[in-house]
Amino acid sequence: MNLVHTYLSEMRQQACAGWNRFWFTPADAATLALIRILTGAMLLYTNVVWMLELDSFFGQQSWCDRACAAITQPDRSVWSVHWILQSNGALWCAHGVVLALCAMLMVGFCTRTAAIAAWLATVSMANRVPLALFGLDQLNAMLAMYLMIGPAGAVWSIDRRLLDRQSRCGQGRVCSSVSANLAIRLIQVHLCVLYLAAGLSKLQGPSWWNGTALWQAAANLEYQSIDMTWLVHWPLLVNLATHVTVAWEVSYCVLIWPRLTRPLVLVLAIPLHLGIAFCLGMTTFGLIMLVANLAFIPPSLVRNGLAAIAPRFGAGGTSGAAPIDRQFAEPARLNAGPVVPRRKRAS
Repeated sequence: MNLVHTYLSEMRQQACAGWNRFWFTPADAATLALIRILTGAMLLYTNVVWMLELDSFFGQQSWCDRACAAITQPDRSVWSVHWILQSNGALWCAHGVVLALCAMLMVGFCTRTAAIAAWLATVSMANRVPLALFGLDQLNAMLAMYLMIGPAGAVWSIDRRLLDRQSRCGQGRVCSSVSANLAIRLIQVHLCVLYLAAGLSKLQGPSWWNGTALWQAAANLEYQSIDMTWLVHWPLLVNLATHVTVAWEVSYCVLIWPRLTRPLVLVLAIPLHLGIAFCLGMTTFGLIMLVANLAFIPPSLVRNGLAAIAPRFGAGGTSGAAPIDRQFAEPARLNAGPVVPRRKRAS
């Protein structure tokens, strides 16, 4: 009986230790900062595109009024700040504020506030015109939500520069924090759930079983941005690509975690999402999915890669000797006991 108790106790301790390591180990914020820059740029671009038909989508005489929105979403109460904008002038002023907030998020100025506001604006616009809801809007909202949690402005941002100027310090700091790791882990787990759901939903359609799904997408003129109908002469290639796609999505949540298989999974993500971007006319969606996959790139690799492109981005390397930024840093250990001072050696 004591053996069983010891086994279960050790299992519980190991499980708790593993849980804490996964979620609460301090991490460098470099990867989160890169995601912030690219997500902010995508949010800014998205809202600039909305300006082409802003009145038609969000105005008082829009294509989707309150009654239409209620019909399309009957099972839930939907909020939107845009419902209280009673004039086109107020709508354009509010949209100008949204553009400024997205730009602030991209450059990292008042980063956490900008992330919260950008998330609220993205969800508000999606709820206002549910008929125009697209995967890009969902990914924008997801990434903005997790950028609220972590110190996304700790690196490569105006916030960082202002803090360095106030403290009169250089940029040779490593910004490690628990919340940076937590935000990245949440993005990673969310991606795993997203890909698994997408893969399982594909398996409900016969075209993914018989290998013709990608041909149906390529031959659909509504989505076609590049003529891919030459694939009709390569049926085996279409079959292979179809089965690899669904197998990749279903297995993503398992194969992305081991270090041995992670590079292969991430490499396969590139042609898959670039194919969606440039062959099916969904450029922004394909690119934002690649941005989300950056969550699995180690911060050291992000720093080294950017340093190779622009040396200034590599400042603040990941050396253990670099000082930890106290503004963005958080406790490195959980449930750590008191520090016992070392005895001085006798001279």
